[in-house]
Amino acid sequence: MADADLTAPLLSPDHVIVTVHSSAPSAAPGNPFHALGCHADLSVPPPPTLDPFRNATPAVEGLYEWAKTVLCLPLALLRLALFGLCLAVGFVATKVALEGWKDKENPMPKWRCRVMWITRLCARCILFSFGYQWIKRKGRPAPREIAPIIVSNHVSYIEPIFYFYELFPTIVASESHDSIPFVGTIIRAMQVIYVNRFVTSSRKQAVREIKRRASCNKFPQVLLFPEGTTTNGRNLISFQLGAFIHGYPIQPVIVRYPHVHFDQSWGNVSLGKLMFRMFTQFHNFFEVEYLPVIYPLDDKETAVHFRERTSCAIATAMNAVQTGHSYGDIMLYMKALEAKQENPSSYMVEITKVESLFHIRSMEALDFLDKFLAMNPDPSGRVQYHDFLRVLRLKACPLSAKIFSFIDVEKSGTITFRQFLYGCGYVMSQPGFHQACEESFTGVGGAVKAYIVEQELRDFIQPAILNWNEDEVHELFMLFDNDNDGRIDKNDFLSCLRSNPLLVAFFTSQLQQKEFNANGVIEIV
Repeated sequence: MADADLTAPLLSPDHVIVTVHSSAPSAAPGNPFHALGCHADLSVPPPPTLDPFRNATPAVEGLYEWAKTVLCLPLALLRLALFGLCLAVGFVATKVALEGWKDKENPMPKWRCRVMWITRLCARCILFSFGYQWIKRKGRPAPREIAPIIVSNHVSYIEPIFYFYELFPTIVASESHDSIPFVGTIIRAMQVIYVNRFVTSSRKQAVREIKRRASCNKFPQVLLFPEGTTTNGRNLISFQLGAFIHGYPIQPVIVRYPHVHFDQSWGNVSLGKLMFRMFTQFHNFFEVEYLPVIYPLDDKETAVHFRERTSCAIATAMNAVQTGHSYGDIMLYMKALEAKQENPSSYMVEITKVESLFHIRSMEALDFLDKFLAMNPDPSGRVQYHDFLRVLRLKACPLSAKIFSFIDVEKSGTITFRQFLYGCGYVMSQPGFHQACEESFTGVGGAVKAYIVEQELRDFIQPAILNWNEDEVHELFMLFDNDNDGRIDKNDFLSCLRSNPLLVAFFTSQLQQKEFNANGVIEIV
């Protein structure tokens, strides 16, 4: 055998391949969302210890309460009859006052207002039937010319009845109140400003109408419950902005329900049960305090700062704790209750704080809760790793483990809804999230045409989990294919990633790997 020529090149001189591994793909160890801008670990504050909606005495308990309830049953029947009679008389008087009135965009004529005094007196009798024989007042209501807007905390259905009798204001209320039998007609006589809190156009129209009514002294004062729902009266939840946008002077009013045995707050008690408990009390205590008028500081004061000053004044006078809860937390609670979760209160996340951090609104939070409940949480409200993967159409792999570990801030091997929501919100709020979604669609196959087919998704995503079979990839494809037309257009793709933002890690990791592989080989010919 001839000796090898040590001077001969190992490769032919016309083709040289040089592989350069100068750097690894930019990713932080254990952080699957580093490419989006997540340079810090997820931080999830502990759940609040306060439940501002919990009634302190939801059931009849103790010998005294049972004895009193039984003894008051005949009295309850008389009170129920008085309630029905007053409601009927007030309804008839209101129908007379509204008869033939067409121009409801302008203030109610004086003679119609005088007829409404009959209904207002009936309202006071209704309060009497509920056990409010006397009402303690502190302070005085400001004239309409000084404070065109009134704001009050909201504890029960009693306050609207009292304010109707005491002030006969224009109120801002949900559209659903219009359909309540008898009561809906009486509410319309107050020239109510209806609002659908979930429709942006309705909210804007309500704000414009508040300004129109507040700017005209011929209209009565405008009454708002800025919390947007009832609480237990021991806490103050986040205020909505509607009353503070236009900068009119505001008179805050506080209602209190002192009690020992029976908490009169609506809270998590049904309306029928609450009415029965009120009918079977000797007397129910009710206090109203009119606070000094709060004026805007100047033209430059923002509505947010005006709101905070007002809510702080009310909370201080109430000696109450302010929380970040809102009506959205009630919706989360009700959905968890319908799903028969053992502790539905644990699913309240202080929606106002979540919205300020991540711009996630109540309806979006409800969608995330639907997804979390599909993961079959245990009685403590925690989800296991395998259920997390099942709902997101994933399989166990290093990247899946990193995603789960990212939101498992306690490193307990399970996640709560609060951690899941904060994790999804944190990812969506990153500066690179939307661009990453666009680039992912382009990288999978959307650069050539306006849609992605299943084979393209399989070829792109399968390297991330090598043992994915066709059926499993098909399930992921169907998650993206919202309209079931056999392909994923851009709207489908972006919508799915917004609903399932944690999935973006699979696409960004593959895009990074492809970019790295493409840049790591240099051919010299």
